[in-house]
Amino acid sequence: MSEVGLGSRKQTGRPLLGYGMVVLGSVLFAVNGVVAKVILVSGVTSLRLTELRSTGAALGLGLVVALLRPGRLRIARRELVHLAMFGCAVASVQLFYFLAIRRLDLGVALLLQYTGPLLIALWARFFAREPVRRRIWYALALALVGLSLVVDVWRGFSLDGLGVSFALLAALAYAFYVLLAERGLGERDPLSLLAWGFALSSLLWALTQPWWSFPVELVARDVSLLGRLGEVQLPMWALLCWFVVLGTMAPFMLVVGALRHLPATSVAITAMVEPVAGGVAAYAWLGETLGVAQLAGCAIVLVAIFLAQTAR
Repeated sequence: MSEVGLGSRKQTGRPLLGYGMVVLGSVLFAVNGVVAKVILVSGVTSLRLTELRSTGAALGLGLVVALLRPGRLRIARRELVHLAMFGCAVASVQLFYFLAIRRLDLGVALLLQYTGPLLIALWARFFAREPVRRRIWYALALALVGLSLVVDVWRGFSLDGLGVSFALLAALAYAFYVLLAERGLGERDPLSLLAWGFALSSLLWALTQPWWSFPVELVARDVSLLGRLGEVQLPMWALLCWFVVLGTMAPFMLVVGALRHLPATSVAITAMVEPVAGGVAAYAWLGETLGVAQLAGCAIVLVAIFLAQTAR
């Protein structure tokens, strides 16, 4: 892998720190998937949860930036188009994913969405004209095979054409989001970039789902944590706070911040650890089983990530 990022932006950071940030962010995303499942089972719809995620992250990140570096909230005219595109990408990744899982098995939708790193590698090779080593392609192929085992795609499924289209659009939006984030870090810090991205995303959601129609009566309800923690109950507002702060703000900051230390291709491949961590989290929390094939898939994904790292 070339040491040059998109647009010939020199990667001058610390690679090991970058990998650590991506892995930690992916683990937080994975745990947040279980938290999201608890929230969804308790009555909040997928679209409302996505709207709350975008708006809560926008308010939280905006407040942090306003307190630490208020000047970074100013937008230069030359940034307007890029930030608008970034906000649309943030919204689109979530929108198309939720549309896909309404029509496809979750595992199939997840596998199709994680073709995003392949799109990033193709962009780097054929559009950004970066030298992408052969080892990266091997790593991508291994990772996709491993993910297919993790999500147990071989058990059999039926494909819905529109659902497949939504999942592939989610993959495209994910690649678009990572590449725009990498480019945006050339002019501003990760915090302010994400704050504006989520702010514009939340505006798009507010236009389609006005906040005054939000079912606020659900927030004060006590809900079961399900699975092995089924006897434990917490108020919905506590789960929503986790979902926004530790499940959205923290991992997004870690993954986008890692782009200061790693090229977009390496970040995207390393982020494939999320489904692996999600399977472990589902086993530990919800009691979902991990078969031999799924464990083998986890090992294959980890080997693929290591292979991608050695291609630097």
